[in-house]
Amino acid sequence: MTDAQLERRGRRLEYATTAWNCLEAIIAVVTGVAAHSLALVAFGLDSCVEVFASLVVLWHLGGAPEAADPARARRAMRLIAGAFAVLGAYLLVQAARGFVTRITPESSPVGTAFIAATVVVMFLLAWGKRRTGQALDNRPLIANASMTFIDGCLATGILVALLADRLFGWWWADPLAAAIVGLVALSEARENWRG
Repeated sequence: MTDAQLERRGRRLEYATTAWNCLEAIIAVVTGVAAHSLALVAFGLDSCVEVFASLVVLWHLGGAPEAADPARARRAMRLIAGAFAVLGAYLLVQAARGFVTRITPESSPVGTAFIAATVVVMFLLAWGKRRTGQALDNRPLIANASMTFIDGCLATGILVALLADRLFGWWWADPLAAAIVGLVALSEARENWRG
């Protein structure tokens, strides 16, 4: 596959990620507010950060390759690191709030079904972006693949937390899932900032 074909595939994957994350943001926030689920609302806001990161990668893919313009790639990596940092900080603050207030989420069949679909979609998109990014030697695309993978992990954690709360009454599983992903996001922010 030529570099031009790989770049087109990278853009298509980013457009698909952006479209899914826009839908994800709306559904997760609306169902999360209705169900009083911290994790669902946090997941919806995470989707907004993901949209920003995808737009950064699309901007980077529209320019010169990294070898020709390393400063552009460095800017893209720093912007993605900033997105990870915002996401991580937000999730940790909301997790702490969830532990303190002990808000128990209500059942949200629509939210739960959408989260389950998101698990599959995000892991497939992450895999495609990583492969494409590695073939292009495109660090911003690879970094965004990590963010998409984390989104899949967050969706998995939220799905498990919602099910644990429903089946066992573990109210603390909801903020715990958000806290774990927040820590992972902060670690990714540090790694991407260093570039």
